[in-house]
Amino acid sequence: MELAIVLFMLLIVVAIGALKLVDHGVSFPFRKKPQLFTQVEHTFINLLEQAVGREFRIVSRVRLNDLLAVRTSANKRQARQALLRAGSKQLDFVLCRRDDMTPVLAIDLVHKQGKDGYKTQRDWFVTGALDAAGIPHARFKVKSGYSVEEVRECVETKLLPLRKQQAKLDASKMNPPAPTRPTRPVRSSRQTAGQQVAA
Repeated sequence: MELAIVLFMLLIVVAIGALKLVDHGVSFPFRKKPQLFTQVEHTFINLLEQAVGREFRIVSRVRLNDLLAVRTSANKRQARQALLRAGSKQLDFVLCRRDDMTPVLAIDLVHKQGKDGYKTQRDWFVTGALDAAGIPHARFKVKSGYSVEEVRECVETKLLPLRKQQAKLDASKMNPPAPTRPTRPVRSSRQTAGQQVAA
C-alpha cells in the first residue's frame, strides 16, 4: 500500500514536471485591470471626443515607433538607435483621419503626480521626432474644469497648418490650372484657299 502511494506521488511529480516542460516554464500571473484608462485619461478622452466630433479617430497609448518610420537615407546605425529610443516613448493620444487613419496630431497629458510628475519636462527626442515627421504635438496640463471649447481651440490651433494645406488642395481641385497655349502661331496643316488654287 505504501509503495502504491509513493508511486502515485512520483507520478504526480513527473506529470507536473512534464507540464512545465511543455509550456517552457512560462507562467501567466495576470489579472484583469479594473479599467483601461486612469480617471484623468478617461475624463480627457471624453472631452477630446466631444471637441473633435466625428472628424477624427482617437487612438490611445501609441508608441512613437508605431507612428514614425526612419528615412531610407539614414545610416543603419543611426536608424537602429532612433528606433530603439522611439520604442521606449509613448504618446497618450493620437488623432487620425477617419478615412485613411493618417496621424494628424499627437497629444500628451502633463500633470504633477508623485515626486517627478508625469511628462512635466518636455522630451526633446519626442518633440524633435514629431517635428521632423511633420506631426504637431499638443501638451495638455491636467486640470479640473476643462471645457470642450478650450480643448477644441487648442486642437484647432495645432491643426492650422493642416487646415491651410487642405484648403489649398481643395482650391486646386475646384480651380484646375488653365491649359497652356502655344506662345507663337502654329502653321495649320490644312491648305488655305490661295494654296489650293495655285496647286
